[in-house]
Amino acid sequence: MWYAVHVAVPLLFGFLLGSIPFGLLLTRAVGLGDIRSIGSGNIGATNVLRTGNKKLAAAVLVLDGLKGFAPVMIASFFGPVAPAAAALGAVLGHMFTPWLAFKGGKGVATTIGVLWGLYWPLGAITCVAWLVLAAVFRYSSLAALISIALAAACAWFMLDPRAAAVVTLLVPLVWLRHHENIRRLLDGTESKIGAKAAAPAGHNGGPPLGTV
Repeated sequence: MWYAVHVAVPLLFGFLLGSIPFGLLLTRAVGLGDIRSIGSGNIGATNVLRTGNKKLAAAVLVLDGLKGFAPVMIASFFGPVAPAAAALGAVLGHMFTPWLAFKGGKGVATTIGVLWGLYWPLGAITCVAWLVLAAVFRYSSLAALISIALAAACAWFMLDPRAAAVVTLLVPLVWLRHHENIRRLLDGTESKIGAKAAAPAGHNGGPPLGTV
């Protein structure tokens, strides 16, 4: 019973909330078609921005963050373990949504959302790190990868060890979902913030960058 209340149920609850594909739902709702056929094919806010609708992209960014933040906050009423389980579930749900044949986003916005839910200073540190790194290097993907890794290091000093372990687990998950971005960074072909680049083969247009 303890395991169900503190681990299994929060994990499933987080997964179900995290699996809501807001990027796909909102772009279809406003008549922009299937976001998976645009740019990188990702359902996150970065790819939604390629439609040219900045307000819609901002809405997706906020909603993807909230679907990480909300289950963690709700689970916090059930003890220190439940929020960590909900956090893991939310990110997994976003990355592997069952409604899209277990294909989803790259998890950055949702991961940052769960960090704010677990401990808001940790979420703030991650956001500030992303902004600084993005301003210095002009690569959204690089800023995301490093800031998430930094969050995991900070988590061991700021969170319960079980929650810190979950945050640490999120790092390889996010990095694996960014394997194409990492390859382009190593090749020197990753698009910088504000720059236009050709889409990778198999996509219908827009720059290849997509981090959320």
